Amino acid sequence: MSRTLYITSTEAKSGKSLVSLGIMELLLRNIEKIAFFRPFISVQPDEDKKDNDIRLISKAYDLDIPYHDMYAYTLGEASQLMVDGNYNQLIEGTLKKIEPLAEKYDFILCEGTDFSSTYSAFELDINAELANNLGSSVLLVASAYKKSVSDVIHSIEISIDSLRAKGNKVIATFINRIDSENRYEIVDKLSKKYREQDIQFYTIPNIDLLENPTVKEIADILNAKVLYGETRLNQHVHNYVVAAMHLNNFLERIHHGSLIITPGDRADIIVACLTAVSSVNMPYIAGIVLTGGIEPSPSVLNLIKGLKKTIPIISVKPDTFPSARIIDKIHAVITPEDNRKINQALAVFEQNVDMDQLGGKIISTQSDIVTPKMFEYSLIARARIDRQHIVLPEGKESRILQAAEILLRREVADITLLGDRKQIEAKIIELGLKMDGVNIIEPDKSEYFNEYVRQYYELRKHRGVTMDKVRDILVDVNFFGTMMVYNGHADGLVSGSTHTTAATIRPAFQVIKTKPGCRLVSSVMLMCLKDRVLVYGDCAINPNPDSEELSEIALSSVTTAKIFNIEPRVAMLSYSTGDSGKGDDVDIVREAVQIAREKAKKIDTDLKIEGPIQYDAAIDPGVAKTKMPESEVAGKATVFIFPDLNTGNNTYKAVQRSAKAIAIGPILQGLKKPVNDLSRGCLVPDIINTVAITAIQAQAEKD
Repeated sequence: MSRTLYITSTEAKSGKSLVSLGIMELLLRNIEKIAFFRPFISVQPDEDKKDNDIRLISKAYDLDIPYHDMYAYTLGEASQLMVDGNYNQLIEGTLKKIEPLAEKYDFILCEGTDFSSTYSAFELDINAELANNLGSSVLLVASAYKKSVSDVIHSIEISIDSLRAKGNKVIATFINRIDSENRYEIVDKLSKKYREQDIQFYTIPNIDLLENPTVKEIADILNAKVLYGETRLNQHVHNYVVAAMHLNNFLERIHHGSLIITPGDRADIIVACLTAVSSVNMPYIAGIVLTGGIEPSPSVLNLIKGLKKTIPIISVKPDTFPSARIIDKIHAVITPEDNRKINQALAVFEQNVDMDQLGGKIISTQSDIVTPKMFEYSLIARARIDRQHIVLPEGKESRILQAAEILLRREVADITLLGDRKQIEAKIIELGLKMDGVNIIEPDKSEYFNEYVRQYYELRKHRGVTMDKVRDILVDVNFFGTMMVYNGHADGLVSGSTHTTAATIRPAFQVIKTKPGCRLVSSVMLMCLKDRVLVYGDCAINPNPDSEELSEIALSSVTTAKIFNIEPRVAMLSYSTGDSGKGDDVDIVREAVQIAREKAKKIDTDLKIEGPIQYDAAIDPGVAKTKMPESEVAGKATVFIFPDLNTGNNTYKAVQRSAKAIAIGPILQGLKKPVNDLSRGCLVPDIINTVAITAIQAQAEKD
């Protein structure tokens, strides 16, 4: 997935659009292909309107991205999912929607929710979780408008502390619309509190032009009819005047940029405004709002038509004072058509933000959180980069077929199904699947069957097999699929949804065999915790490994960790830490560490390994400070090697259930070519993940 940056705010109307403009300007100085994305938008499709910030960024930076690809849900859709209790679907749907952009663009700027819904109390949580699942650092935006120093600081502290508690990395906070006399006090107090977190604080002053709505914004909100001056609707309104008094009193109340609000039958006010527009002695008038749904008389309309210079005149249905109340509450925005505001926004951003400092921080800083959804999406994305051919022997199993359809549709891998063609095709029709690109092979009818028989016979004749026996063996889908991988007719194999582990991996032991330097096949589980991915080995294959075998499991697990972009820091687990315990079980682990270190030296590998070490000392920095303060692994371990199968299998299942972790695997390691085993209770997503993992392993074998 491409790199992302997430902008969220402390409350509604904090000024995210100004910050988004400035950040886009900054990013484009360093990165070529940038996308813009919003998880939720407030505009409903049936309103025939589009989200202002998406339109703004798209037009300002000529983004060639379809509008509907730049957001996940409307606010109504998101709210309904929340009401129905489908929170996970909300998150997963958003991540799925952003995935195509992640594949096409180098960087994605995400602008969070508007805090304007009935679920605004939960929006910080939603934004935090989305940022985590995208692997995004966070920029926080706050407003200081008409707030005391203590209120501003309190609001920002609550948001930063909440985000950090959820694991987010906040790299900067922008405080908008701040008074000049308060800015230094606010920044000084916040900077002192968050100095260790290296959060930068920037202040943006209140700029009148940016706070003033245009006549068009007012017309849109009031659903007005434009009578005149349609080409000048982008004039800014600095103030408004309710013209309900006599003419001489009214004229005294006109100021620069006034919007005149008056009943539609006040011909005297209308004529006076039009005269004022032509007078060099009168202030500039932004426009006229005619209220009550009353339009000027024909004689006044005729007068207006004859003028060379006019101003926007709009007609609205509400009466004068209701209209004035609505206008008074309008929150001005930066619209795509308002070049003056766009340029002013960029200017004030650049004047108050150290662009080089912030740019360097954004480019160099990445969140170190890896959520389960992030990891799963990264598997799919990596597999798609260089599509591999994976054979699935259990071709008529429903879950396998459902997964195969998704894998083909998403172009994760090329798929071959093994089994009776008629049965498989009937099952595809029964399930209502569309699988035009799938290859189906009946082993004994394959053009390669006889060749595979001869090969297998040569490989196993020392075991006393006969040709007839070999023919019977290779009718078995797992053996035939393994021969496909052996011959390069497929890049990897995934089975086990209806077969035992032994039935899946026995052919690989016999035919594919282990890599040079490996004397055993082992396995790991990828444990996707809330904020990281850990490697557990061996949890499925070797019951009671000796020191030599434990060292080999450790080194194979290091290789696997690297394949999946997990920095390997290996903890060789035992019931004691360091020199604190004695006994045969501890000695086996201690010896395995020494063997692994010696092997690593021979192949010039920088191996970070510690053991014997207890699990708590391996994973908890606090415990590590007490038990092994000098260790570069303790408290930071990512690869956990268990002393035996009983410990490993029980531990991974305990962590899976108690920590609600996603366990992916077992992933076999040590084979020359990838073969992986499914659990017979696997779900469709498990199959998809395992196929993607097998494809990535195949890619690595070819590098």
